[in-house]
Amino acid sequence: MDAQKLLFTVLCFFLLFLLSGEPVVQARLAHHHHHRLFNFRPSKLFVFGDSYADTGNNKKSEANSWKYPYGITFPGKPAGRYSDGRVLTDFLAKFIGLKSPIPYRLREYGVNDLKYGMNFAFGGTGVFNTLVSDPNMTTQIDFFHELIKTNAFNATDVESSVALVTLSGNDYSAYEVKNGTAQGFPSFITSVVKQLKVNLKRIHGLGVKKIAVTALQPLGCLPRSTIKSSFQQCNGTENSLVSFHNLLLQQAVAKLNNETKVSTFVILNLYDSFMSVLKNKGDQTVAKEMRVLLLALVLMSVKGQTEMKWGLLTKLGGSRAKEITERLPYDGAIHTETIGLSGGLWLLWNDDKVVEELAKTEQEIHVEVKEVLSLRTH
Repeated sequence: MDAQKLLFTVLCFFLLFLLSGEPVVQARLAHHHHHRLFNFRPSKLFVFGDSYADTGNNKKSEANSWKYPYGITFPGKPAGRYSDGRVLTDFLAKFIGLKSPIPYRLREYGVNDLKYGMNFAFGGTGVFNTLVSDPNMTTQIDFFHELIKTNAFNATDVESSVALVTLSGNDYSAYEVKNGTAQGFPSFITSVVKQLKVNLKRIHGLGVKKIAVTALQPLGCLPRSTIKSSFQQCNGTENSLVSFHNLLLQQAVAKLNNETKVSTFVILNLYDSFMSVLKNKGDQTVAKEMRVLLLALVLMSVKGQTEMKWGLLTKLGGSRAKEITERLPYDGAIHTETIGLSGGLWLLWNDDKVVEELAKTEQEIHVEVKEVLSLRTH
């Protein structure tokens, strides 16, 4: 497989750490037609959650989702999605035959687009307050309720709609950062799922007929967790906690469906989708390349000549970055330092290129790249 194509193939998977890409959604949904999944043709989509679903609610002045490399494959530039392209909202909207609903942030400017619903999701948020100041899921539902009360959406609009609810683990990241204990994790997970259940029930109580909620992805298989094993294996302890979350979610959804007497709620099983990608590695050469490339979040932006801006997001800097890159099959490397939970960019290259560093910050690396021509004599 061509290295660049492989890179962007793996990039699509790696970005699932920030979003959910097409392979995952289709793996769970491709076997269903929208009539079989929802039993009716939805006219609107309402979305609540985090970066797996956010299509532009975070502020441009604060969020990295408005900066490169986000948006390079869709819509071609950064547009507020935490993805190189589409997120779960876009894929589900397409699946049910709708355009992606506008972000809540644009509600006063896109009145004509309200016919597709609205996206209330904010990247970095959870069911509780997390490490960002954006509205949590309860507040997002409050926004929805206010729009219903002001008749921006009437009863018919809501009753003919479906809702997407994403929860990708920001509550748990905040719990760890705030010095939550390992012993307290099961109790905290229980409280998270309990609040999620309250939120799902409330959305249904506002009139939404069908609600899809995401299971938690295998957090123990993300690069931040597998780095301790040189990306060779997932963190079993973390995945056990994820499985506990998903078990509680299954029980909560079963109870809600029993209360409504119909299958109002469905779970999008991101856990199995992630694991199927991880287990289907192909031949050993490709698998080795994938383990290396999972380190990188790369953008190549060619402007006129050979000036390039590459960002490799690892969130690791300093001596640890140097230690790891020295073991990787590359001839050169440039690192940046970290800023809290961000930064830590790496640029890796082989000796078929000459790379001259022009400037760098914690968030960007600017270089000039020249190809090395191979001369042969006959």
